[in-house]
Amino acid sequence: MPNRYPIAKAVRAAYQAGEEDEALEPIVLVNGGGQPVGRIGDGDYVIFYDIRGEREIELTSAFVAPDFPHFERAPITVHFATMIEYASDLVGRVAFPPIREIRNTLSEAISQHGLKQIKISESEKAIHVRYFLNGKREEPFPGEHHVVIPSPEVDDYAKTPEMSAAGVARAAIEALDDPQADFIAVNFCNVDVVGHIENRAAVLRAVEEVDRRVGEVVAAAQARGVTAVVTADHGTVEKWLYPEGTVDTGHTDSPVPFIVIDPTLAGITLPEGGTLTHVAPTLLHLLGLPQPAEMTAKSLLPEGIARERRRAMLVIADGWGARDDAYGNMILEAQTPAMDRLQREWPSTRLEAAGEAVGMPAGTVGNSEAGHTHIGAGRRVLSDRVRIDQAIADGSLAQNEAFRWAMEGAKRDGTRLHLLGIISFYSSHGSIAHLKELMKMAHEIGVPEVYIHGMLGRRGERPESGAIYTEEIEKEAERLGSNFALASIIGRFWSLDREENWDRIEKTYRWLVEGKGRTVSAGSP
Repeated sequence: MPNRYPIAKAVRAAYQAGEEDEALEPIVLVNGGGQPVGRIGDGDYVIFYDIRGEREIELTSAFVAPDFPHFERAPITVHFATMIEYASDLVGRVAFPPIREIRNTLSEAISQHGLKQIKISESEKAIHVRYFLNGKREEPFPGEHHVVIPSPEVDDYAKTPEMSAAGVARAAIEALDDPQADFIAVNFCNVDVVGHIENRAAVLRAVEEVDRRVGEVVAAAQARGVTAVVTADHGTVEKWLYPEGTVDTGHTDSPVPFIVIDPTLAGITLPEGGTLTHVAPTLLHLLGLPQPAEMTAKSLLPEGIARERRRAMLVIADGWGARDDAYGNMILEAQTPAMDRLQREWPSTRLEAAGEAVGMPAGTVGNSEAGHTHIGAGRRVLSDRVRIDQAIADGSLAQNEAFRWAMEGAKRDGTRLHLLGIISFYSSHGSIAHLKELMKMAHEIGVPEVYIHGMLGRRGERPESGAIYTEEIEKEAERLGSNFALASIIGRFWSLDREENWDRIEKTYRWLVEGKGRTVSAGSP
């Protein structure tokens, strides 16, 4: 007797065994003979439908990079298409090519005036400070230097919620001691990273560690006469509970704090209603630099305040949202004397960091990519998600050249099409709606075999949401026909790495190509 929705049942069984979505061990569908179904093989076509991209580079490289030293690959040629461009040097078709680097950003304006800038983060967030803050530019600007402190090598940051914040703070203070460093940007990532873990004690420790380190670097800036600006890229743990009490480990739609620490500005009032786009113009104002015409937002400082060129520091408390309601608010529950004092004693306001304010669909939460991009851009930049959603709404997705190339190629060659990516109602890496549109398109084109390989990660989702969405895709595959199947599922911890943990990527590759993982049969209940 057929076993309906076998992958969803296997995911629920994994929950009962103590596993959770993000670190879910690979699960593989097998046929009646025990052979893995829908493995990626020679001549097959793959559409990696994730957006965002920085976590998708390593797995994509395992399939398309001509020189790949990290592990032995199968002797197969795979035709690859991606939803967006993950990296400019990766071979493959791109459905939504990037709006090329955003020009005249904060970092470019600083560089154009011959100033030295230093950007400091730990490796977990290095790409955000290096790439997104720079308007998606891959190379540093002249006079720009990066300091990356390695993040702890652990399988669960709840074990080390302090992460490498102490090292980031030390590097920031060393940069402050360099009189040639005109602008310093520093990111403390603990609140965002640990906030995605369902561990209250660890989250509180992460918040308190960031508060401690922000206090240290701001005090060091004050001692050296450097203006400090403290803000965040989005919220996370200030809204950590759903109304019924279950944990929400995702990002939020809350605003973020914005504080200016400078004795010459004590007592001024910062306006309400600003967004992250106002950060770059304000920093240029503080640095005494002109604002590029492309920056449509304005400085938050009063217009009458003239500034002479001086040094400035930007401190990003990644994931630190601002919310007054105490329910589920881990920021208010934690001990945060430094941030409390800074907001009480210095000019401060709140900035919108989600939805349309940062180029996302209305009502959606913020994320690190959009947050850092808008902090540096000084203008609103439409996200890839908005472009994709618009293409779905106006019907143009069905004519997308890259998708048709893959689907028509699989039909012409009589081979398989694989749809690979996140399975989530709303993730910064993608949407189940995008997957369904691709399934519908493949059905209309008549692709002979379509296999879905999903990734799970409960960030901002309710408990057991992975099984719910997995079953939803299995039902959709059943509706479309016997040539569709959800062939396998894995936790995003393994598949969406960005720290060169190649053992995780190899595990994912073996799952996709060889069917390595726990097996479940469609032929038995």
